[in-house]
Amino acid sequence: MNYASLEACLIDLEKHGHLVRVKEEVDPFLEMAAIHLRVHEAGGPALLFENVKGTKYRAASNIFGTLDRSKFIFRKTFHAVQQLIQLKNNPVEAIKHPIKNFNNGLAALKALPLKNPFNKPVLYEEIKITDLPLIQHWKNDGGAFVTLPQVYSEDVDKPGIMNANLGMYRIQLTGNNYELNEEVGLHYQLHRGIGVHQTKANKKGLPLKVSCFAGGPPSHTLAAVMPLPEGISEATFAGVLGGRRFRYCYKDGYCVSTDADFVITGEVLPNDNKPEGPFGDHLGYYSLQHDFPVMKIHKVYAKKNAIWPFTVVGRPPQEDTSFGALIHELAGNAIPQEIPGLKEVNAVDAAGVHPLLIAIGSERYTPYNQTKQPAELLTIANHVLGTGQLSLAKFLFITADETNQLTTHHIQQYFEFVLERIDWKRDVHFYTNTTIDTLDYSGTSLNSGSKVVFAAYGKKQRELCREVPSLIKELGNAALCMPGVVAISNFKFQISNLQEQLSSVISQLSSVAMIVLCDDANFTAATLNNFLWVSFTRCNPSHDIYGVDEFIENKHWGCKGPLIIDASIKPHHAPVLEKDAATEKKIDRLFEKGGSLYGVI
Repeated sequence: MNYASLEACLIDLEKHGHLVRVKEEVDPFLEMAAIHLRVHEAGGPALLFENVKGTKYRAASNIFGTLDRSKFIFRKTFHAVQQLIQLKNNPVEAIKHPIKNFNNGLAALKALPLKNPFNKPVLYEEIKITDLPLIQHWKNDGGAFVTLPQVYSEDVDKPGIMNANLGMYRIQLTGNNYELNEEVGLHYQLHRGIGVHQTKANKKGLPLKVSCFAGGPPSHTLAAVMPLPEGISEATFAGVLGGRRFRYCYKDGYCVSTDADFVITGEVLPNDNKPEGPFGDHLGYYSLQHDFPVMKIHKVYAKKNAIWPFTVVGRPPQEDTSFGALIHELAGNAIPQEIPGLKEVNAVDAAGVHPLLIAIGSERYTPYNQTKQPAELLTIANHVLGTGQLSLAKFLFITADETNQLTTHHIQQYFEFVLERIDWKRDVHFYTNTTIDTLDYSGTSLNSGSKVVFAAYGKKQRELCREVPSLIKELGNAALCMPGVVAISNFKFQISNLQEQLSSVISQLSSVAMIVLCDDANFTAATLNNFLWVSFTRCNPSHDIYGVDEFIENKHWGCKGPLIIDASIKPHHAPVLEKDAATEKKIDRLFEKGGSLYGVI
């Protein structure tokens, strides 16, 4: 069904067994987040907290906690949106089959936002920041944050909703040096539309007017994370996906989503920054305290019986994983159509999304050559690393498969295919001193680090070992992560000594493709997800990749033996997120007999 509000969605979820009400009083300081994490980890239902300590408002989480539940929410419009995206990629199809695509045209009419609707429920009352559920998610967070915001800004050169940006950028409500009820922190990363808007406003010496919407129809939340092409308003996408036009008005010069549950309005002044964070983020580490823009509060609005939506991020998979999966199903082959020769790309969630991309492309440049080696793949890789948020990738593995049987969604199979074929002497390509994801602390400073492309194509170079070779066992605690990949910890030597030792027995290492140096080999090798998380979130390629018998020839780096990734935790890395034991014990009451969540998981 098409929802006019967040509450309508929650009622529908409850009716179909997808939601549980938590009636006991819960503390927004750590408790609510801990409850959410436990339920999400078990694949449990959405949660409606009816008694939040310190506020009159209810709160809801885990709404999009599984892909199936997310698709259920958008079940009435999902197929139509998929078809519209496909028509954009192939407009000739619409011309050839106008009757077949007539319904898609009707669905597209919902894209036009509706200004000044008769009903404006969000303007029911003015409140303060301290009236909100001030949820702190992790013990060392800097304060309370908004984690499902829809942050709205307009282009000062082209004002109006059709050129606006609606993005999900976390908002810090309390803590640090913010003046309570007067200021909040606005954190946004590289390649975000709001950055373009602030840059333009700063050049003109103007404040940037910003509105933060929370709640409203669930299509508004998804629209805020949808990677739309620049120049397409997320409000139009929200209307199509929700089957209901995005309703808005202007109040004191600020855009207000009239269907939202809450709206925070304010200004961002040029060069007005304050320390924001720390915040437990989606790579599984704290993003540390850094200066980010301050939003000076104008007014805060709430609808009658408003509900505060939130999520909790941490080491993946979390609820935001479902967003990624849903976006992938909606967008289909949109990105491959944008990049010639690209067949598939997967931003690997288990590695925190941006640290690791794996891709499949075409290799058509030199079919006349008997020796197969990457050529077109390198062109595609450069295109990928120059495209939108894909450009934040730190590791990019790319290969070609002429049988069309390989997929990026069977990750271990993909890695085995690549590691069997990669030639470490030829196929490693570094990008040094460049930008990386703001949340990735493996680099040299905020937003700064390096990238590497591994492009593999051709005949098998090696058969991958299925157990740890005995000579590697002698070097420390060693464990097999997957065929061809060995993790080592508790090693008492410098990396140069390791390289020297292995160089002397290089002929016996032909079945080992990669060695991962880490803090706990058994943990790293215990699951595929552990291997992906440890290896690719804790490594700065230019500083932390080595090789057995490595060399530099005409400024090209390569190695004759296994590649070595130093994925040990370094002093400059951000702390790992850890659950608070006292809070975990405290929330047990809800899951015991008589508690609201007894038997739910």
